[in-house]
Amino acid sequence: MLSVIPVAAGIFRLTELVRNAEITPANARFFASPLPVVLHILSASIYAILGPFQFAPGFRRSRPGWHRISGRLLVLCGLIVGISGLWMTLFYPRPDDSGDLLYALRLLFGSGMVISILIGFAMILRGDWTGHRAWMMRSYAIGLGAGTQVLTQTAGELIIGPPSELSKALLMGAGWVINLAVAEWVIRRRSASVHTLRTHREQDNVN
Repeated sequence: MLSVIPVAAGIFRLTELVRNAEITPANARFFASPLPVVLHILSASIYAILGPFQFAPGFRRSRPGWHRISGRLLVLCGLIVGISGLWMTLFYPRPDDSGDLLYALRLLFGSGMVISILIGFAMILRGDWTGHRAWMMRSYAIGLGAGTQVLTQTAGELIIGPPSELSKALLMGAGWVINLAVAEWVIRRRSASVHTLRTHREQDNVN
């Protein structure tokens, strides 16, 4: 559900580019260099839509082949999302309402997404399924930040009115932080459940 609005916005942006819509200050940077934003939108849409199936235990167990094939595709898409996002942050002209704080946050969380995917991929190569799942969950949480940011910015406008440069950065940062907080809660909850289950099994074996 969090991916609906960002995916719809991405489709709208692609439609603008394909139809050679009127160039405005808000979209001029995309027309000047369309490849990064096209790669970002396409890979982000695949990443957002297919991602949830990777975290559904029943679906994963019943379709292990799908999980492996889809996982490889999602690693590629996730890296493209993160790297293209970093590229756009670094090299696209900065919008008027994007200050230094938002610039830094985009670099921080974009880098965090790429690093999380690489660590998660390294974990699965080592056979560490628990670590793999945790790091991929973190990367997906960051990737879905755009969806949560729609909610945080809407709430912010309703409460404090039109955003300033600072409030926009804080509200967008809140979207990433909220997602990561939820991901960490799920990761720790599962780890605690696994630990409890192992403890009970060990006690049963002793008895």
